[in-house]
Amino acid sequence: MDAPYAGYNVLDKWDSPSFDAPTRAVLDERTRMIPARRFLSEGQWQLVEALVARLLPQPERAEPIPITPWIDDMLCTNRGEGFRHDDVPPAPQAWRTGLAAIDAEAHARHGTSFAALAPPVQDALLTAIAAGQADAALWHGLPAQRFFTDLLLKTAAGIYYAHPAAWSEIGFGGPASPRGYVRLGFDQRDPWEAKERP
Repeated sequence: MDAPYAGYNVLDKWDSPSFDAPTRAVLDERTRMIPARRFLSEGQWQLVEALVARLLPQPERAEPIPITPWIDDMLCTNRGEGFRHDDVPPAPQAWRTGLAAIDAEAHARHGTSFAALAPPVQDALLTAIAAGQADAALWHGLPAQRFFTDLLLKTAAGIYYAHPAAWSEIGFGGPASPRGYVRLGFDQRDPWEAKERP
């Protein structure tokens, strides 16, 4: 079965009034200037790659949307949403603690690292953490559910859906600036927006 927006590529609008120079610069950075590893250790990087592969699998993509490099960049530059919950330490510390705890959970339950587990076992472990069934002693005061939902999942999904390939997948036409959107009602679209396949 075809995807609803198969054949649509938001980057086909590159030279149209939909994108201006600042928008093109941001898109160029997102698609071509992938940051190198600077914050995560090699082991942490591989763990994040394994986590992202379960949270946002991309088996159909020849070139998956890069997520781990942008998480690493966010942590290296200490850039975030501008707030944090009072029971969560600053992002760099929270990520180091949370990643170590996920691997510790994998070792405690299965005797090996998270990355070495079979995908169904990885899924079961993440489901348990999301459901509040983590061993609090392994998390050293970091709320496991909050780390999973508010840091790991939310950050990975935010990075994924900031990429033009994901925009094309969901039929999103890109930023409202500079062109803007006029037809905002239900089941309406502007002529330059993607049309869903029947």
